[in-house]
Amino acid sequence: MPKISIITATYNAAQHLPRLVESLLKQSDSDFEWVVADGGSNDETLAYLQGVVGLNLLLSEQKDFGIYDALNRAIALCSGEYYIVLGADDRLYPHAIQAFKEAASQYAADIVTASVETEYGLLKPGTSKPCLRGQLAYISQHSVGTLIKKSLHQRFGYYSRRFPIAADHYFIKRVCDASDTVIHSADFVAGYYPTTGVSGVDLPGSMTEFFRVQLETERNAALQVLLFLLRLIRYAPSLIRYAKRKNNNF
Repeated sequence: MPKISIITATYNAAQHLPRLVESLLKQSDSDFEWVVADGGSNDETLAYLQGVVGLNLLLSEQKDFGIYDALNRAIALCSGEYYIVLGADDRLYPHAIQAFKEAASQYAADIVTASVETEYGLLKPGTSKPCLRGQLAYISQHSVGTLIKKSLHQRFGYYSRRFPIAADHYFIKRVCDASDTVIHSADFVAGYYPTTGVSGVDLPGSMTEFFRVQLETERNAALQVLLFLLRLIRYAPSLIRYAKRKNNNF
């Protein structure tokens, strides 16, 4: 069976970590490492992590340039053939590590993706077209729901600083668009993904970066411009509410 690493970027995440740790301790297959890249937390995050027992935990403490810079650091440090990204507030279901290992081994996959639960329902892999949904045409969700072969970064590079919100979209899209990438959609639910991260909160930023990635990775630029305009119209009420909240905070 392949070796798997869990990688997590943290910054002042002490209140969320206990649930994540509990989900890792409950794994039916405990043969994995957990690499945490902390960006200089000043709450109880580091103290909590240093007190964790029962997990093969590697902790890296260093100022960084955001979540993807931290994830790149964790990837460089991890020893697994594959890795799974987990946010501090994510949770893996008890069978997930075992199921991911079995799928990667059986199908010799570069990418294994499984369904993910959210507060809005179940996200399933590969339910659309890349020109419409980007990476979500191939995977359910970058965090929690996708097992990634580490060696893919040697060919496609690491998570780009050019996309502070959507670097995962850019990387996964390029990997999965390649004709020789082996992608397996597994029939299990990997865990729970909350929608409280930056991509779920910063709607204008998420939409803009998604558009930029699509322009770089899709051939039909005119179609992407049209789709972006349609999304602006569709989400106009949400964008207006977002702007009002930001103005009220000043």
